Amino acid sequence: MLKGRREHMRPGVLLVLLLPFLWWLTLPLLVGYQLARTSRRMARRIFPVRPEGYIEDPEALRVQRVRAWVALVVSGVLLAAFGDWQDVWEAQRQLLEGVLFAPWLALLSAVAVVAPLFWAARPETRRAMRTQLWPAGRSALWYFGAWVLVPLLFMAAAKGMGLLPSSANGLFGLLLRVSVLFVCWAPFWWVIFFLCFASGPALRHAFNLSAVHAALPALVTTVLVWALALRGLSSGGLPPGPVPLGVCAFLGGPASVTALAWWEIHRLRQRHGVRLRD
Repeated sequence: MLKGRREHMRPGVLLVLLLPFLWWLTLPLLVGYQLARTSRRMARRIFPVRPEGYIEDPEALRVQRVRAWVALVVSGVLLAAFGDWQDVWEAQRQLLEGVLFAPWLALLSAVAVVAPLFWAARPETRRAMRTQLWPAGRSALWYFGAWVLVPLLFMAAAKGMGLLPSSANGLFGLLLRVSVLFVCWAPFWWVIFFLCFASGPALRHAFNLSAVHAALPALVTTVLVWALALRGLSSGGLPPGPVPLGVCAFLGGPASVTALAWWEIHRLRQRHGVRLRD
């Protein structure tokens, strides 16, 4: 009978029996889950998936996804055909730098696009836009404040861990270390989770600027991709391969995004009457 019970023991029952021995794993997972859950809730509150003024166009979204996959495949083919390991490391470095520079370049792009559009608008439209600029600016302050907090919280956590007394042993020492570990690193990881959940909607919707004007996210995206492309060209040069092919690959990415952005704005004007100057 005992043999039959062992054979029919479910994996969940075995996990419950081993739970007291896995406290070192379950406790960080539970804490991390709660941090991720609360940070995701805050990120969705500040940067909703469908912000005010956002007009969803399923056909445009499908074309944008296809364009992104084609760009990824073309980049991989160029690396495989003409690149070496140094080019692979260079591509990874540019990708990491792009992730770090994209939010700041997005902010500059938003300012560069909003300013002329704001001054070109009619006076009554300008007053309506002004009331929506503050919520968008406030969400941008949240996002970039989180980026500024990352190195500060990291240094503060490292300093806090260094203050632990080396003489703390036994159960009291273990509890003290766990408590200090949580107090020092929980804010840092909360901000990291917040940035992970907020970055996609923040950059996709240009810090909720669709509430100011429905065409602003597409315009900001256009300026942003050109800024990123020029930054990558200045730091890493053209993609690997013959020079004409490298020039085409360099121009093809931002040019295709620009064409899609203007096509999206054209559809907004045709289907919803959205004009750049109202």
